[in-house]
Amino acid sequence: MTGQLLDKYMDQLESWIGTGPKIFNLLYKITRDGCSGTAFHQKCDSRGPTVTVLYNQHDSLYGGYASSSWTSNGHFIPDVNAFMFQLRYSGSDKPIKFPIKSSYTGYSLIGNSTYGPIFGGNDLTAFSGTVNSSGGYFALNGSMQPQYFDFQGLTPDKINNGNMQVTELEVYGITDGQRIKTIQQTPLPPQFWRKTLEWNKKYLDTLTEGIVSFKPPGEMGLSDVRILMLGPVGTGKSSFYNTINSVFKGRISHSASCGIDSNGITIGYNPYEVNVRSGAKLNFRCCDTRGLEINQGLDILECGYLLNGNIPDYYQFNPVLQFGPDHSSFVYKPRVTEKIHCAVFVIDAVAVSDIPPKLVDKMSNIRRLVNQKGIPLAVLLTKVDLACQDVARSISNVFTSKKIEDAVNKAANLFGLPRNHVLPVKNYENEMELDDSISILALLALRQLLFFAEDYLQVLQGKQKACNLSNEKPDNRDQLEKCNDKKE
Repeated sequence: MTGQLLDKYMDQLESWIGTGPKIFNLLYKITRDGCSGTAFHQKCDSRGPTVTVLYNQHDSLYGGYASSSWTSNGHFIPDVNAFMFQLRYSGSDKPIKFPIKSSYTGYSLIGNSTYGPIFGGNDLTAFSGTVNSSGGYFALNGSMQPQYFDFQGLTPDKINNGNMQVTELEVYGITDGQRIKTIQQTPLPPQFWRKTLEWNKKYLDTLTEGIVSFKPPGEMGLSDVRILMLGPVGTGKSSFYNTINSVFKGRISHSASCGIDSNGITIGYNPYEVNVRSGAKLNFRCCDTRGLEINQGLDILECGYLLNGNIPDYYQFNPVLQFGPDHSSFVYKPRVTEKIHCAVFVIDAVAVSDIPPKLVDKMSNIRRLVNQKGIPLAVLLTKVDLACQDVARSISNVFTSKKIEDAVNKAANLFGLPRNHVLPVKNYENEMELDDSISILALLALRQLLFFAEDYLQVLQGKQKACNLSNEKPDNRDQLEKCNDKKE
């Protein structure tokens, strides 16, 4: 296995080292050798000058150069030539050298047997003990804090994006010599398995404006459409609403409770509204409800009541008593405004193939029920950043990722849906600031769901017109909806 440090970055490091051409020999790689202090020191101690490079999910590269050998004795290692560096930040080349301050050259490095590479005091501590990969990255337990190296006024978040999650960490041995450079080939353009317009701020604004201007068909008398979110516990139903709400609020929002619980956080039927910054309400609701489980959670009868509008807004489900017509809150004559106009299964992209068969059967029965009612059904494929490292590095890679395409195909086949009914998303979960790519992907999914609901309502409107003609033009909405119920 070879390293992934490109020749252009080796050239830059050669220039900073300043003692002529260098050969870079890969000594240590955490995806190959394991991320542990023991493995690092076995591979790197007493090997002379080295370069340590960290690669993160945001497509940033940073690290440090040591002209002295690493040791394991727990002491500081003097090194007047040591420096830290940044090569790339959030997808753009940004080479900056951070030299050791002259008064701290005796404290340039620390060699500790239970730690990985340590530069300065707290300037860069990569990790301690053993760190395992989770979801395509290593959540290193180290830190970055300017102390003995001159960070040129940059704060750590402008170097490592504010976290120590990395997809790779490599250490190269540096020796004198002429390096044989890799033949540079013109990369092939990415192959998109689903076409979209170019992702930029203008496209985000276009999507936002289109959704803000969305209105249900006028003849139905609807103020908004309802999108019902169904799916196993923990797949991100509430988080999707929070993501959409965040986009329109202009900040990260946590209006819907979410988190981890064996039986899920949501226990009620919550038809959430979405508001823009001015407070104006948009013309759709994301209807959150309790998760699907094999023997508990929402069952198919209750799902039918939700679709029909029989369950009142904000009803709290009783885990031991099924909701039904004998309940005091049962809505016997729901209006079209209270019914569901689009249903969506929310499933984890990482676990598409691991949904228990009995739960798949339960969801398939719900799919048949939704189809019988003529309501459109889609799939939100969440956590795409955990399913593919390329997508973790940049969400904009989602429609060129083979792994995500495979997950979309699996979900489409699992529920018997067209592929364009399977919509990848990445919810705001770890982020503290909005990200244009995350927002664009969420709005693409939401726009498609609104299109599905609009098409359904137009068909429903056509049925009502036909019913009017066959029933001597009833002139009130109750008659219209009663007629539609007969059609269903």
